[in-house]
Amino acid sequence: MTTPRNVTMLSSAWPPVVVLATVICLWQLAVSLSGVASYLLPGPIEVAQAAWSKRADMCSASMLTAMAASGGFLASLLVGVSLSIAFSMSRWLRLGCYPYAIVLQTVPVVAVAPLIVVWFGYGLQSVVLVAFIISLFPIITSTTSGLLAIDQDLVDLFELHNASQLQRLTKLSLPSSVPFILAGARISAGMAVIGAIVGEFFLGLGVQRFGLGYMILQASNFTKTDELFAAVLASTGLGVVVFLLIQWSSQTILKRWQG
Repeated sequence: MTTPRNVTMLSSAWPPVVVLATVICLWQLAVSLSGVASYLLPGPIEVAQAAWSKRADMCSASMLTAMAASGGFLASLLVGVSLSIAFSMSRWLRLGCYPYAIVLQTVPVVAVAPLIVVWFGYGLQSVVLVAFIISLFPIITSTTSGLLAIDQDLVDLFELHNASQLQRLTKLSLPSSVPFILAGARISAGMAVIGAIVGEFFLGLGVQRFGLGYMILQASNFTKTDELFAAVLASTGLGVVVFLLIQWSSQTILKRWQG
């Protein structure tokens, strides 16, 4: 039985599908009519064939990249929320350390990659670290903003009842900051995927176990443009899946929080 909710979902889903189908058709038509060399611009059929021929490697690489991105995201969520709590509880700590969180976001991965190799070596742990570094800042900024935006009347009410600092944190500050934490998590999750792929460019997992970043780099080096497109599309698909999962989780948590 079709419900109003299902109708709404279908009505919002078909426009992107139509646009995607139109772009693919125009892409194939442009490649066919222009006669451009496939190593410069392969058609969607060639990309699909390359993706199918490399499907085992694509699936394995996507899983490894997803593992690295998930590890970096979860670490950034834990560390970011912890630091934000510390910043919200100490003005001097916030003034002294918060600027360095901003500096951390501006440091290019290329600049710190040699240090990461020296300290942690090549492999999954280094890629997770890069994903963590890139995805940490949105969590800190969003959560800190939420913790500092508590209604002063509510703070006064807790102080009137002699609530401890821990009680104010667990019963007022953190529950009130849930929307801010989730907003930061949505941004951070996407950046974690980017960080994992970029990390694999410089700190690849090796020739036996490799992620999407390594596949993109290898396809580019050997001018296998069809495989390059396939790997880029797989990376995009992974980012979309991660975003949808975080979006669904956020909506579920917010419904319970508001209820």
